[in-house]
Amino acid sequence: MERAQRPSWRTRLRRAVSIPVALVVTGVLAAGTTPAAQADAEFGVPRSAMDVVAAMQPSWNLGNSLDAIPDETSWNNPPTTKAIFDTLRGQGFRSVRIPVTWSNRQSATAPYTIDAAYLDRVQEIVDWALADGLYVVLNIHHDSWQWIANMPTDHDNVLARFNATWVQIADRFKDSSRRLLFESVNEPVFNTDDTARKVQLLDELNTSFHGIVRESGGRNATRLLVLPTHWCTPDQNLMDDLFATITSLHDPNLVATVHYYSYWPFSVNIMGFTRFDATVEKDMVDVFARMRDTFVAKGIPVYVGEYGLLAYDHLWPDIIERGEVLKYIEALGHQARVAGVTTALWDMAAFLDRRALVWRDPELFALMRSSWHTRSGTASSDLLFVPKSTPITPQTITLNLNGTAFRGLWKGDTRLIEGRDYTVSGNQVTLTAAAVTRLVGDRAYGVNATIQARFSRGVPWSIKVITNDRPVLSDASGTGNSLTVPTRFRGDVLATMEAKYADGSNAGPADWTSFKEFRVNVWPDYTAETITLPSAFFDAVRDDAPVTLTFHFWSGATVTYHVTKSGTSVTGTTS
Repeated sequence: MERAQRPSWRTRLRRAVSIPVALVVTGVLAAGTTPAAQADAEFGVPRSAMDVVAAMQPSWNLGNSLDAIPDETSWNNPPTTKAIFDTLRGQGFRSVRIPVTWSNRQSATAPYTIDAAYLDRVQEIVDWALADGLYVVLNIHHDSWQWIANMPTDHDNVLARFNATWVQIADRFKDSSRRLLFESVNEPVFNTDDTARKVQLLDELNTSFHGIVRESGGRNATRLLVLPTHWCTPDQNLMDDLFATITSLHDPNLVATVHYYSYWPFSVNIMGFTRFDATVEKDMVDVFARMRDTFVAKGIPVYVGEYGLLAYDHLWPDIIERGEVLKYIEALGHQARVAGVTTALWDMAAFLDRRALVWRDPELFALMRSSWHTRSGTASSDLLFVPKSTPITPQTITLNLNGTAFRGLWKGDTRLIEGRDYTVSGNQVTLTAAAVTRLVGDRAYGVNATIQARFSRGVPWSIKVITNDRPVLSDASGTGNSLTVPTRFRGDVLATMEAKYADGSNAGPADWTSFKEFRVNVWPDYTAETITLPSAFFDAVRDDAPVTLTFHFWSGATVTYHVTKSGTSVTGTTS
């Protein structure tokens, strides 16, 4: 449909839902005041959209709070306080995204009124962030799948509710600083398989959102508006669709948004993608290049409204090996700078402890913070295994210099001596047998020492020196379709697990791959010395069909184990 043939915004709003006329009047600037002059009058807010979004880097998400269902504290976070924003500002963040699920406090029928107390609470939190000098992105969040997804079969009611929601939000915040941005909808998805229909519906929502805000008065006349791709996915065709919508609106104050959670198999640890390897890195490089070429190079700023790894959780930090997470974070900061985009860390309290107001992993945050400005050197791994059952030999570490220069190895405050403790050849550093002997000490299983590789810039790379031997599993039996296998890890760390039937076909869930999803289908407990295979795994295993499991460990060791399910009973054997 040609946009020129569409009814005016006031007409469309009145058709969609009965809303007081006062809320849909055209925004008017003071006589003789241009939008640019109004923007310039606000201290610290750049004139162009590109400059504003650049000034927002880096960004952070207040995840699992106002977007939680049904209440702010329902998903295990404390009530939001101003101290959170004080902390973020002090740690170098320049903007925050505040996801809000409005259906929690909104009537589900016309006129779709949002509870005034809830609007007050949202504004209180937004104002705290603005008072700290932060830019703020405010959106419609889980409403996307709660009721907006029904638009293909309930078009008029969904559009009416969407419009009513934004009329109320826009009116409440129309006089707020232009450091406040509106995002039309988070990860929009529609319950239809018709691709063309999805494109049309998202264009309709984004366009309606744009018109409502622009006609709402006050600073909304020039406020930056953030428009997503379908599901906020950065696929080329979806970004092309969004580009078409943005250019059709002829508005210089628009921002494109997508999300990035890495190459999916790596992001959840499945299919054997345990490392930030060439395939995973290429996915990142290509995605950020597409953002740059599709939008940034054409004058449209990009706000990566969420980034992270889907399976990363401070409660289970071993789902994705920590060193691989660090390499991912370091590379993402670099690619964002190359592409000229702003990135917002998705944090549901996995990174910032909102009670203690400290970073759960200070070393990870230090690398993240450094990546906003420069590169850091890394290495092939942050784990250096030294087998206990064999004589100690020299150990080689491969460095990823990332444009830096290697400056040496340290153990605490003590610098190791090149020539005596290690040698350097290109990007390889080899610890001498004598140095390794000192580092492992009495050779107790586990981490014996931590050393650091330091570089000409960025943060150091820590390497754990570990004494290990091949893990030993024992026979076991279980009921209820789960099995706990006694395991002497002997210093080693589980990376992934494969499952195959006797004929070589893949067993268990996601049978298009032999590798099973970590923490979903298998998880280790290093304190209890067990490996658990839950019902989620055995529910997808055939009865009386022996399955061969191959456990892959980070030392490079593999251990074969056999399991058989019979009804609700399972057995596991080493032979």
